[in-house]
Amino acid sequence: MKKYIVILLIVIVNFSGFSQRSKPLNLKKYDIVKLHFGMALGFNRTDALIHNSDKFFGLDSVYSVEGQAMPGFNINIVVNYNINKFWGVRFLPGLNFGQRNLHYVVYDGANFYEKIMQIESTYLDFPLFLQLKSKRVNNFRAYIVAGLSYKFDLAAQKKIKEEDKPKIRLSRNVFNFEVGVGTDFFLQYFKFAIEARFIAGINNMIVPDNSQFTTSIESMKNQMFFVTLLFEGSDTDGLGFISKWFHRK
Repeated sequence: MKKYIVILLIVIVNFSGFSQRSKPLNLKKYDIVKLHFGMALGFNRTDALIHNSDKFFGLDSVYSVEGQAMPGFNINIVVNYNINKFWGVRFLPGLNFGQRNLHYVVYDGANFYEKIMQIESTYLDFPLFLQLKSKRVNNFRAYIVAGLSYKFDLAAQKKIKEEDKPKIRLSRNVFNFEVGVGTDFFLQYFKFAIEARFIAGINNMIVPDNSQFTTSIESMKNQMFFVTLLFEGSDTDGLGFISKWFHRK
């Protein structure tokens, strides 16, 4: 994760230096228009913050459990409302595809072996952010975002199939705190942004099933890291096409 943050910072510094050169302004009316729409594409690393249970050392089969982050991708719709030049509200409904692996060390009475449990998640994602933007320098601007999100896991199973056991179940409802940084690049016809965001789960995702695989875990909270490319519309009125459509009716 640190590697991706460093790469993003290097890109931001290079682009900011380049953007400080005097050049014609693109999308001059962008901050005046209140509402903008767009789309976002990116990749993620899906992980989990695991806290072992107090009962862990009393178990006779499960001896350790560790999480492993796995890559995934996301696609979102961008709805951006400009409060003023420096503050905005952003809503990014979309889909997140990810997987986290759990590595268990298990004792079967004679030997120790490793059990790798692959847990896939397909989240309906509903994040809402408050955005603080820097002063625009030519066609470049940095920003930070912070907010909350609700994710509904479409892949969470109400009941584990017999052939898939042993496997733990996760809650379908996941609540998160999110914080991130990004850069806006004002191009001739649209605004392009690169954003890095960290997601920390609030609620426990584990669904207890009285097996040693869940008894060994006190809590497991969502952790994700996103790198996203955002494309937003021009500096024309974001609601203009809606009003025109209603007038035609």
